[in-house]
Amino acid sequence: MSEPTITTTSSERIPGVIIVGAGIGGLLLGTLLERLGYPYHIFERATELRSLGSAMTLSATVLPVFEQLGLLDELEKISYPCYSHDFYTLDRELFSSIKLDDRKKFTGYSDIIFCRPQLHELLRKQVPEYKISLGKRVLQTEEIDEKVLIHCADGTAWEGDILVGADGAYSGVRQSLYKRLEEQGIGLPKADSENFSVTNLCMVGVAEPKDPEKYPQLKDEFSHFSSIFGGKGVCGVVNVPGQRVCWYLYQQLTEAEAKSQLFRSSEWGPESIDSMINEFADIPCPWGGTMGDMIQATPRNLISKAFLEEKVFQTWFHGRTVLLGDGAVNAMHDAVVLANCIYNMEDNSSKSITTAFQEYYRQRYSRALDAFQRSSTWSKISYGQTWKERLLRQVMMNYVPYWVYKWMDAKVFAYCPQIAWLPLTPARGSVVMLPQECKRKDDNENVVVV
Repeated sequence: MSEPTITTTSSERIPGVIIVGAGIGGLLLGTLLERLGYPYHIFERATELRSLGSAMTLSATVLPVFEQLGLLDELEKISYPCYSHDFYTLDRELFSSIKLDDRKKFTGYSDIIFCRPQLHELLRKQVPEYKISLGKRVLQTEEIDEKVLIHCADGTAWEGDILVGADGAYSGVRQSLYKRLEEQGIGLPKADSENFSVTNLCMVGVAEPKDPEKYPQLKDEFSHFSSIFGGKGVCGVVNVPGQRVCWYLYQQLTEAEAKSQLFRSSEWGPESIDSMINEFADIPCPWGGTMGDMIQATPRNLISKAFLEEKVFQTWFHGRTVLLGDGAVNAMHDAVVLANCIYNMEDNSSKSITTAFQEYYRQRYSRALDAFQRSSTWSKISYGQTWKERLLRQVMMNYVPYWVYKWMDAKVFAYCPQIAWLPLTPARGSVVMLPQECKRKDDNENVVVV
């Protein structure tokens, strides 16, 4: 093992932070620590820093953070507002439309849609290149002499005061942490030792610019989010700036199919895609033609497939190690709250770190669980193929009064954790916002202005 590289400073108050994973959550946390001036370093197992994926939506639950960072204008340049999500039958007749056009009046922000890789690139540019190390696959973590260490597959080892696992659903940091807890005789909740629940198979891509004469939707400067219920599942398209089309295919897995996928990787990657392409190629595209037309217009390396797992872990931290959740918006909320808790630490002692992690868990666990349950329910409504789910979809999309959706939205959009050391973004919509939970220092000179 090579000599560890120390990532912290000599300060007794400011902790040095090791972030494992350069996804959206890890990069946002790095951005926040960079603005704060705290020492950190990001370690990514991939040898090339790039993000796959297709369309991604952000709303008022996180956009105020980008406004605090001075990045909202840049984000809007690569985005289109989205005013509805339209669902069609196989013969392209409108089944239902979920209206989003009053979101700006309600929340102060329109829902926006963009290519996920562009958000990843925007956040990557906020982190100096020398603070990201690639090809660093973490094999083991340990705590020695009030420090936490990571041991990588290339034989290097690195140490700091805090280790953040932002490395996805199959987190190597989490697995190493759980192994250490078991070795120390600290029992894990039963649920944390159980397998993921694999529910859906998803394939996504971004087609090359298309002809607006063939697809008039591309002439508009707002997103047309259009989905169609096919025999094999649900698929859809959405336009983003540059006359590009993001597309997706969702296939619900049976219990037997799900069990066979439990040990497969959930990473976004262009492998094992041909069989799914063949199953969906002849499904009508909501805008005309077939989904195969969109798939054929997509570079092979921009098509990726993933198994979507469902699970919320109960053990988020121990000692000097803490975990970020998976899923872009959830991970961003985690990053903001964790950064706030680190900012409010009295020093970098084990006691202060534990206090910070406990506060992070207190603020985020119930919120993450609520978000998971909402996402799971809405996934069944939107993409479910059993007769019960089809019935639920018919009721929820065509018979539930609009005011019910507004009531549910009010609960969701009331929560938006913001950065504790920057001036708050003021509430602009009619929704009543929940108070910020993290301690702020507005009464001192410590609030930083970007």
